[in-house]
Amino acid sequence: MTLLGASGEALAAELEKADALPTNRHLFHLPDGVAYLAGNSLGLQTRAASEAVNEAMHSWAVHGVEGHATGEFPWVNYHATMEHTAASLVGANPGEAVVMNTLTANLHVMLQSFYRPTAERFQIAFEANVFPSDRYAFLNTVQSHGYDSADGTVVITPAGEHLEVADVEAALQRSGHNIAVLMLSAIDFRTGALLDIAAITNAAHRFGVVVGWDLAHAVGNVPLRLHDWNVDFAVWCHYKYVNSGPGAVAGCFVHERHGNDSTLVRPGGWWGHDPATRFAMPFAFQAQPGAAGWQVSNPPILSMAPVRVSLDLFHRVGLEKLRARSIRLTGFLEQLLLEVADRCELRVVTPRDPERRGAQLSVEVADADGVTGRLMSEHSVCCDDRPPNIIRIAPTPLYNTFHDCWRAAEALAAVVPAR
Repeated sequence: MTLLGASGEALAAELEKADALPTNRHLFHLPDGVAYLAGNSLGLQTRAASEAVNEAMHSWAVHGVEGHATGEFPWVNYHATMEHTAASLVGANPGEAVVMNTLTANLHVMLQSFYRPTAERFQIAFEANVFPSDRYAFLNTVQSHGYDSADGTVVITPAGEHLEVADVEAALQRSGHNIAVLMLSAIDFRTGALLDIAAITNAAHRFGVVVGWDLAHAVGNVPLRLHDWNVDFAVWCHYKYVNSGPGAVAGCFVHERHGNDSTLVRPGGWWGHDPATRFAMPFAFQAQPGAAGWQVSNPPILSMAPVRVSLDLFHRVGLEKLRARSIRLTGFLEQLLLEVADRCELRVVTPRDPERRGAQLSVEVADADGVTGRLMSEHSVCCDDRPPNIIRIAPTPLYNTFHDCWRAAEALAAVVPAR
């Protein structure tokens, strides 16, 4: 039976009705008439976000500077209201996660502490298809220590279509004694392929390499156990699957063995200072323990408010339940896309194994930008593309439906040229 056409639409309705976790789309602002499948790029606005921002605005209006210590959510401890929810989302112990800065700013902060080159270990290793912002940070970091990009970096190129544990292990065998930091993306932003974080972290540690992870496309998407996996540090954003707004305040993880290491140099800033003496303003910096010791400036309250309510939502619903629904949604979309691929000039490039991917499915198609534009203008299906030929479609389990998946496949079948 074909899944495209009326039969597929009817099946989508049946699957939605029978699903173990009903959609939470009523908690979001949805673009009118649009099948929005771009949550991997920018998540939709929660209805609670404006209320949270208005609460902070009201406190500012009513209390002025006293808002730091007054009101329902006093500003001086605002970041602490998210310590538990942020930690649970990434599998961290108490004190190992903090909401602060933006992703690339956090990456620079982490590299300042964890990239400590020696005569033997002076390289940063990363994947060939890393997001450009990360690559720029790596290149500038090694250059700031006097190394050129060729000597100071190791670029790991996959032997096949996707980076595998074996590719990383091979790079470690070749250069592990020279690598100071290995930094990889948990999910490839182009293909949606998920790496084995635990296996890679363990392999790198056997070579004495510090391991960091960019979780931009993993947080709020797949279950994470950063503490148990012994990850040294990690950074992420909250504006994709965590739905906290464009440029939302980001997150950072530091394993407790480092967070409690007083010899490890923090960037230094008064919000990372020991709260007991912060406002006494002593001459020397005394870092508070845990990830919070990497904070620099006081938190931007108006920007953090949407993050707080979004993290609360994940905590209430439960990521494990969302992940199970995500697998069902993406599996249905995959069936549809494979049928489209039989008819049209299109290829699914994301791994078929659900354990090797998150919500996103990527398809290879000629003129990806033009196709994406037509999907929206002609069919009200919103997804995004990455040059030169990748379209990314991400059914987000909090607000997307099986019908959204069906609409996306139908639209692709109408827009992409037939074989």
